[in-house]
Amino acid sequence: QVRLAESGGGLVQAGGSLRLSCGASGSFFSIKTMGWFRQAPGKQRDMVATITGSGITNYADSVKGRFTISRDNGGDTMYLQMNSLKPEDTAVYYCNAITIGQFGLSNSWGQGTQVTVSS
Repeated sequence: QVRLAESGGGLVQAGGSLRLSCGASGSFFSIKTMGWFRQAPGKQRDMVATITGSGITNYADSVKGRFTISRDNGGDTMYLQMNSLKPEDTAVYYCNAITIGQFGLSNSWGQGTQVTVSS
């Protein structure tokens, strides 16, 4: 079982910055891909950014140039540096990890952390 623990959400004014963290723990051999997704009230959950084990990143167009995804050297902790935040970035942000374990691939989600950007 894979456990993902997020932290770093909060309330910030437009133009400000926040840094989200996500730590993975539990039973797995390696992490294939990690990513951040977000869901605003009444909307679907959308991809924000992803990063592979080799460091290849992918961003939603709406956050390119403002957000940066990264992983630590061990690969089990992921970060999302969010700069120049806008009110439309307000959402619950979820950590996601695709891991390789004893029974193959697993897709896991964190509990979510609220990010609120005031205008």
